[in-house]
Amino acid sequence: MTKTVAIGDRVIGGGNPILIQSMTNTKTEDVAATVAQINRLTAAGCDIIRCAVPTMEAAEALTEIKKQIRIPLVADIHFDYRLAIAAMEHGADKIRINPGNIGSPKRVRAVVNAAKERGIPIRVGVNSGSLEKELVEQYHGVTAEGLVESALRQAGQIEDMGYDNLVISIKSSDVLMCVEAHEQLAALTDYPLHVGITEAGTLISGNIKSAIGLGLILRQGIGDTIRVSLTGDPLEEISSAKLILRTLGLREAGIEVVSCPTCGRTQIDLIGLANRVEEMVADIPLDLKVAVMGCVVNGPGEAKEADIGIAGGIGEGLLIRKGEVVRKVPEDELLDVLRDELIHWEEA
Repeated sequence: MTKTVAIGDRVIGGGNPILIQSMTNTKTEDVAATVAQINRLTAAGCDIIRCAVPTMEAAEALTEIKKQIRIPLVADIHFDYRLAIAAMEHGADKIRINPGNIGSPKRVRAVVNAAKERGIPIRVGVNSGSLEKELVEQYHGVTAEGLVESALRQAGQIEDMGYDNLVISIKSSDVLMCVEAHEQLAALTDYPLHVGITEAGTLISGNIKSAIGLGLILRQGIGDTIRVSLTGDPLEEISSAKLILRTLGLREAGIEVVSCPTCGRTQIDLIGLANRVEEMVADIPLDLKVAVMGCVVNGPGEAKEADIGIAGGIGEGLLIRKGEVVRKVPEDELLDVLRDELIHWEEA
């Protein structure tokens, strides 16, 4: 079991629930835009947010951003140690650094001392794309072993400076290498691990890679926070992360929608209906499984494991509860009837 680390008012590690993280894609200097995006992500289920801090203006903006958000903020720092210190001075709850690109030991020590004074955890981030040249040569390429050695070496550097309030992250766009690296690292350290597949890609490829990689890692009990890295709207990352955790039985994440594939028996716009149901249930705070079926012949049977479902026919549909047909309604009323049932679920 990993040690516990407090990030703002959240605690990770030590068997605590796995938390979902995302990263803003706004200019951090733009306080209004950044706050708006963070609050949308929070409403969607984001637990921790990371913001890029590439300038002193961005670091200073954290003071105002922190006043207007409700989740811990991680400052993402590259190269300039002064930005790491400034970010902590302006309210960052955690900083993400790669000690190797911060510079001299003196500069790293200045960052560590600032974190120690404030009790702020440091996330040591290692990425396969920036693995130290000597390790690439030692292992004849970028390997899981090289990633693990880099992470432990950099964590050790901070430990030698008298600080161990750390989280480790090792990421690769190579899914199986990433899995192997996490397996090795988890056996060698008790620091909490932030897990993700970096540069996973666009919505489809990124989700597939992340689901496979995170699934293989989390299923082994490895991982304390996660991010699904997608090229797109960060809100998509939250939806995907929640579904991955729910599928693995690691989190209750609201209503789960299951739907059948289309076939020659389908006599309604099943694709459109399923998409509308997913959108419709997003704001309903229930832990249920909802089935959307396109055939009144097999629909009731296929939906029997769901709490509630609908199945369509020619111009009409069935409302199904626990596999039993309870009502027949016109097709154009299916969505409204389902929503009404869910809104009044506790009364049913």
